[in-house]
Amino acid sequence: MDAPATSQTDRRSGRWLWLATLAIAGASFVALSLQPLHAQEAPAPRSRTESPYFFVKSDDPTLDRLPLKGTEVDVRVSGVIADVTVTQTYRNEGQRAIEARYVFPGSTRAAVGALDVRLGDRLITAQIREKAQARIDYDAARKEGRTAALLEQHLSNVFQMNVANILPGDEVKVRLRYTELLVPQGGNYQFVFPTVVGPRYNSPQSENARARWVAQPTLRAGVEAGTAFRLKVALDTPMALHEVRSATHAIEVSRREAAGGDGANHADVSLARSAAPADNRDFVLDWRLAGERIQSGLMLYQGQGNDAENFFLAMVEPPKAVAANAIAPRDYIFVVDISGSMHGFPLDTAKAMLERLIGGLRPSDTFNVLLFSGSNRMLSPHSVPATRANITQALATIQNYGGGGSTELIPALKRAYAEPKAEGVSRTLVVVTDGYVTVEREAFELVRRNLDRANLFAFGIGSSVNRHLMEGLARAGMGEPFVITDPIQAPEQAARFKRMVESPVLTQVKARFEGLDVYDVEPQALPDLLGERPLILFGKWRGEARGRLVIEGRSAEGPYRQELRIDPAARRDAAALRSLWARHRIASLSDQESLEGGDALRQRITDLGLRHGLLTQYTSFIAVDQVVRNTAPQNATGVDQPLPLPQGVGESALGQSLGAEVPSTPEPELMGAVAVVLGMLAMLRRRARRRDARRLTS
Repeated sequence: MDAPATSQTDRRSGRWLWLATLAIAGASFVALSLQPLHAQEAPAPRSRTESPYFFVKSDDPTLDRLPLKGTEVDVRVSGVIADVTVTQTYRNEGQRAIEARYVFPGSTRAAVGALDVRLGDRLITAQIREKAQARIDYDAARKEGRTAALLEQHLSNVFQMNVANILPGDEVKVRLRYTELLVPQGGNYQFVFPTVVGPRYNSPQSENARARWVAQPTLRAGVEAGTAFRLKVALDTPMALHEVRSATHAIEVSRREAAGGDGANHADVSLARSAAPADNRDFVLDWRLAGERIQSGLMLYQGQGNDAENFFLAMVEPPKAVAANAIAPRDYIFVVDISGSMHGFPLDTAKAMLERLIGGLRPSDTFNVLLFSGSNRMLSPHSVPATRANITQALATIQNYGGGGSTELIPALKRAYAEPKAEGVSRTLVVVTDGYVTVEREAFELVRRNLDRANLFAFGIGSSVNRHLMEGLARAGMGEPFVITDPIQAPEQAARFKRMVESPVLTQVKARFEGLDVYDVEPQALPDLLGERPLILFGKWRGEARGRLVIEGRSAEGPYRQELRIDPAARRDAAALRSLWARHRIASLSDQESLEGGDALRQRITDLGLRHGLLTQYTSFIAVDQVVRNTAPQNATGVDQPLPLPQGVGESALGQSLGAEVPSTPEPELMGAVAVVLGMLAMLRRRARRRDARRLTS
């Protein structure tokens, strides 16, 4: 009786041990799953004042929660300058007075120089004011019951419109105008009109950590904004149009030839009728000219009056890229965003593009891949040679990752810069992201401070990329931005990147004017000239318009020199150059301010904005109706116009905006712990089987 009793007791003990081990394994798995990659302190949950949130329509029929009824965009392109007029129509279909607040995107290169408001038969022209004063004037008008509009800039590509005291039945049309320089790339001209601000992951280390504009309400996936969106473009070019196309929208194009021309050099473009929404992604229009050559030349503007200033714009086509006889080995670190907003189309496209980028490296190059979301990890402890085996292994690992978690860009960049590299090897960082973060300023400063360690190229992938971040990163890193809004663009952009990084076409670039008295020239220092993009110079001039511009540098074949003669008879009526020069100078000062920290250049930027009538981070447009229309302004309520999710972005983007960690595939630490627990289970099982076998033989 003793042996069976002992056997039964052992079996009960074994079962309890088995169950206890399973419980420990499950608890360990859950605990480790909740840890972020490379355990970092998890941020506290965001409140609605800090992060986007899903819009819930009110059941109150007296309140119109969707006051923006439509947006019309009228674009007129003459040569390389676009004049854009954007008209926003607000209408209050409720029974209570409201203040409408609308966060919307803009071009990073836009020089916003005018705003007016039409209310019934009255036209109110806005004035440029210092930002704080404009806000004071607007709040005073709102409290007095006057209809007023305030246009503010939060980032170079994020604006906010506030319209106060829209009474029931009112229709208010707000019209803003801007100019933009269109710089050709590889013979291709492009105009971009962003339509929606993507939901931002609001990092606690950002200076925008509590910025109200970040807390924009967002419509749920599949819910359309319900606003009308119309856009038309009139193209006038100096020579015949070779091709007009859009990879983002269906368009209708009609062309006509100017008198005495040798081909159609005018085209009218409009959006084609479609049941699908058009305002949930960037509108991108591309065109090429016959001959596919960039028109080098000098544009002039001569001011009027004794104290007027004269401005010029020089655009010089770069020399053709010449393959260098010996290209030094280079180390590449690909910094890839795998956060929640990248889930789906952006990450799938990033993987396809990385296959081309990494697959195109030379055997003498080395590379590594850093994946980041709420935290980060390197695929290899150190950079490895770009052999077929290493490339295949890296790509196979990347394919296993899906999008999830928040977007901690700064720690990822810091880790990439901290990676050691071999003596005499140049390094390039390639950042791949949609840019849905609020740490732009911090990122730019970090990149500039590490220029001695690496240069940087930025790939923005998505239907509504944060171009402010992508262009700023590339500018700070002396590289180039690439934006991919459609998977079919990935191969051509990867090829363009390869052409650029393998051999700069011109180094040690210098520009000087002979015979023309110039000053305030931008940029003040010229970086290496990469292929396919022309050299752009802004500035002012005095005296007679004569002389020549001389460009010198070194190409792969030796010394290089190009001259551009100034035609005294050239037209001098390009008035947009005044605003474009000021916009470029403001951007340069903003870059310097980001590098130095603080706001030491605030006054210089403010003065430029006020003098040239431009919207900046320190100046705003304010328009106030002189008629008191709302006799009970204290009863008016504020309404934040909700934004649609950008095309291809899922609702998980708002999860990552709120700081949630959504690990995609288990980390090595997690897999290791699970393996240990499973190993213990297997060992206990084998021990139990041996014990049972011994009892049977005895």
